[in-house]
Amino acid sequence: MAPPVDRVTSDPTVPATTSVVVIGGGIVGVCTAFFLARKGVPVVLCEKGEIAGEQSSRNWGWCRKMGRDPREVPLAMEALRLWLEMNNLVGAETGFRRSGIVYLCRTPKELAKREAWLEQVGKPMGLDSRLMTRDQMNRVLPGLAGQWLGGLFTPSDGRAEPAHAAPAIAGAARRLGATILTGCAVRGVETKGGQISGVVTERGTIACQAVVLAGGAWSRLFCRPLDVRLPQLQMLSSVMRTEPLAGGPETSVGGFGFGLRKRLDGGYTVASWSRNVMDVVPASFRLLRDFLPALRTHRGSVKLRFGARFFKDLVGKGQWKLDEPSPFEAMRVLDPPALQPILDQARAHATGAFPVFHTMQVKETWGGMIDVTPDGVPVISHVDTLPGFYIATGFSGHGFGIAPGAGRLMAELVMGETPVVDPAPFRYSRFIDGTRPKPSPLA
Repeated sequence: MAPPVDRVTSDPTVPATTSVVVIGGGIVGVCTAFFLARKGVPVVLCEKGEIAGEQSSRNWGWCRKMGRDPREVPLAMEALRLWLEMNNLVGAETGFRRSGIVYLCRTPKELAKREAWLEQVGKPMGLDSRLMTRDQMNRVLPGLAGQWLGGLFTPSDGRAEPAHAAPAIAGAARRLGATILTGCAVRGVETKGGQISGVVTERGTIACQAVVLAGGAWSRLFCRPLDVRLPQLQMLSSVMRTEPLAGGPETSVGGFGFGLRKRLDGGYTVASWSRNVMDVVPASFRLLRDFLPALRTHRGSVKLRFGARFFKDLVGKGQWKLDEPSPFEAMRVLDPPALQPILDQARAHATGAFPVFHTMQVKETWGGMIDVTPDGVPVISHVDTLPGFYIATGFSGHGFGIAPGAGRLMAELVMGETPVVDPAPFRYSRFIDGTRPKPSPLA
């Protein structure tokens, strides 16, 4: 079942015109709308279901710089700076706390990988990440058990509450003048003279000069009728939350087989460190050349599954008329069930590291669909072939923590302003210009 999320009511009226339409009410979409509204730009956000109804409320809630792909680190640094101010910026509780994150290492190979990241990325970027011995970890993580050689610790990283953050930011965007429409799917875009002129929603047409697609796992499907090739696949993550539990760590932790973070309610979010599942679908074959480097890099950490999803996608709509219901209306929310064997293993590994979790009571479990790109780096970019069309998607499981920086960057790109970080690593064109991007071995 889906985690409980703060509900954002829809504005009652669909504006006939605006400057920018943001498609998608996840954390990246609402951050984009918020930063546009802060600039005084008329903006309408359209969400087919509810704000944060999908992966933006189903993730771990980590907000980190540590361990990121080197191409993402500058944006992650800006995101963490914004997270520190977020409660004040939006005038509401997003759950952000600077609690630190630790990566536990049980083998020399794991420790060497973390040390390589620290030497080649963390230190050159001026981050406060540092390696810890087992004795040092005992002071940061009281109650730690098991055979751990050491760990990588970043004190300035933090955590926030996915169920509260995106709704809070959406509310702040509305107070700044944004229109927030839920239950309002965008069926497609209209063009005039070869550039964006509006969007067609199930509730009417909105004229605009720019469109930002922040559709998460739905983005590739939205792009297909536009002849915009977006190499993106979906990956299923399984998560659980516990009842309040005394004596667990305040610092978020990831180690072999598990990841966890403390919640504001005193419970914990617990999941597997790397046991995610990717369904084999028709697009898997079309995009095989794009994703082959990633499959080689992450072999063993992602399980491929062939089943009903293949045949469902095979007969699904790839094209539709703008005056008829779209696939986005046929399924308002992706709500896959959690895979219990994965959660059972996560629980066992978490308990092995922190025996206090022997008494944990699971309150809820859920699945979430992560949108992934071949290199694990998001697209935050304009699309050259369709002026006025922008994409902010493919965050590959990193979107929640990086969203404030991504939203600010996207708003600056739309407005033609000097970007807060170099946007080149996030350009859409890397997938069509022969670059053949691949994951960083350090991430």
